[in-house]
Amino acid sequence: MRIKISSGAESDMEDGCDFYGEIDPNLATYFHDSISADIDSLLLYAGVHAKSDGWYYTFASRFPFVIWYGVMEDIVVVYAVLDGRRDPERNAQALRQRRLKVE
Repeated sequence: MRIKISSGAESDMEDGCDFYGEIDPNLATYFHDSISADIDSLLLYAGVHAKSDGWYYTFASRFPFVIWYGVMEDIVVVYAVLDGRRDPERNAQALRQRRLKVE
């Protein structure tokens, strides 16, 4: 099994790094490392999480973010890494837009 991170998910991670980097540059590094470790754990745990609208999701271990992903044969595709504190409708809209790109 391998992991592919979509450009949208990479952009989400950059946004998170920017946000935490304004507080403290070390916090941005910690955010990136923590989210990356959570994504890497999908190699072992992909497919065991809850599903919504056909996509799996799991909560990041250290930050209030949600990782949205799919499993296709031997590939885990991370579609989004969204801030769980944001307006749920905003996050739902982001997921709908990403779904259109996938389909």
